[in-house]
Amino acid sequence: MFALSATAAELLAWSPPRMGATLVAGLGNTILIALGAYGMGLVIGVAGAFGKLYGGPVTKDLLAVYTTLVRAVPELVLLLLITFAAKDGINKILTSNGFDPIDFSGVVAGIVVLGVVQGAYSTEVLRGAIQSVPAGQIEAARAMGMSPGKIARRVTLPLMTSAAVPGLANLWLTVTKDTALLAVIGFIELTKATSLAAGTTKSFLTFYLAAGVLYLMLSLVSGLIFGRIEKWARRGQRTLAGGGM
Repeated sequence: MFALSATAAELLAWSPPRMGATLVAGLGNTILIALGAYGMGLVIGVAGAFGKLYGGPVTKDLLAVYTTLVRAVPELVLLLLITFAAKDGINKILTSNGFDPIDFSGVVAGIVVLGVVQGAYSTEVLRGAIQSVPAGQIEAARAMGMSPGKIARRVTLPLMTSAAVPGLANLWLTVTKDTALLAVIGFIELTKATSLAAGTTKSFLTFYLAAGVLYLMLSLVSGLIFGRIEKWARRGQRTLAGGGM
């Protein structure tokens, strides 16, 4: 038992040629892709949610098609379409017009694909959060002469945040795991780094357990952060609830 533990410790050591640094670098890439895609998804989600609720008929129909299609098509299919099919089509257009072809890096492809997927889910989460805002609050703001933009900034967004945080926290955890799909196109995030390390050393159990621990640590830290955000978002509501009782 001690010998096995010592071997695992050596394999996961930081200094070369051990693989601990490789896993940590893969984790860093995972977080980088997740942050980029999550941020892109939030931007799309805010615009999509307000568009679905307050946009014109054409805007609402287009957003409905977007959210339905993206949530129906697997992320892996979208990743392959953008990485290979879309890139090939764009390059054919560029070369036919005398321009040099372009190449999408794994980071760009990952952020774009996962960001588009996150945007569809964020749209629905934020739409539900906006609808949870009491109508009386909106009517009071209008009675005070606030413009639609000011109502959204000072009333709707603050009140919807507490309702949206749990759903957005789940989307963050989802995107951290979805980054593993990038291993298919050769991008070295945590799953791909683990696969390479395990294949090189033939110590599959050691490295996949280590990867599981890293994913678990990321989830736990994320849970703590979102827990604080939710507590901050609900700080006024708790007092109101207590006073009402």
